[in-house]
Amino acid sequence: QNTAKAIVDLIEEGHEVVVAHGNGPQVGMIQNAMTELTRSNPEKSIPCPLSVCVAMSQGYIGYHLQNSIQNELRARGIEKSVATVVTQVLVDENDPAFQHPSKPIGAFYSKEEAEKIAAEKGYTMVEDAGRGYRQVVPSPKPVDVVEKNMVNTLIDAGHVVITVGGGGIPVVEKDGKLVGVPAVIDKDFASAKLAELVKADALVILTAVDRVSINWGKPNQESLERMTCAEAEQYCKEGHFAPGSMLPKVQAAMSFAKTGGEAIIASLQNAAAALRGESGTKVVK
Repeated sequence: QNTAKAIVDLIEEGHEVVVAHGNGPQVGMIQNAMTELTRSNPEKSIPCPLSVCVAMSQGYIGYHLQNSIQNELRARGIEKSVATVVTQVLVDENDPAFQHPSKPIGAFYSKEEAEKIAAEKGYTMVEDAGRGYRQVVPSPKPVDVVEKNMVNTLIDAGHVVITVGGGGIPVVEKDGKLVGVPAVIDKDFASAKLAELVKADALVILTAVDRVSINWGKPNQESLERMTCAEAEQYCKEGHFAPGSMLPKVQAAMSFAKTGGEAIIASLQNAAAALRGESGTKVVK
């Protein structure tokens, strides 16, 4: 509901809005639930592929978002429809990420439990920031959004579209068919790819802080109003941004800025102000 207020603020100011979202906790939760179901009743259950878990998360997070945005639009007397598109995102089956799983998902396990799961299921299990062991899966880069034409049709008709949820359902092309693969696409990279494909004026990556900072948590911490791609590259090399947190947001903003669009990283509460140039960090070519 809080997210819906910020999004409808943008709509009220005259912006056409396409919404993307993450699914980190949820896709792991769904996978855990489906795994437990299979474990408790193996004769009647079949393992649920990770791609299907991503699809499930798109549906239920999309429902919450579209319901809340629709209610907020009605409360303000704005006549607009909201639609969630269950979205497939094409990745390259030769992406090096498939050889180097890196994206943690799901529950935390002890070292002993992790070793047993790795032996039984062939999962890659790694220690995650001192909190225990988790499964890691590949995180390939998005190449194309399969339903981009449908998304464009909905945008052109004036609807609010929720799409590439959780980075999209990862698929590869094999023998002319699209096939789901066990991976999770980073939501920020998928958002940047979508913004490029629908020719968006701006990519706004909403997070918990008002601006990107360098020297985070140190006495010389500095908030940035503006970064060129060259400056951002240098900050990334110097290790100013945490992997899995601010780093992919900055990298995604850079990739969109290089296409000529406007990329902004800002807090959810200040989304409208960021588009007016009053908050957030703008990343420019």
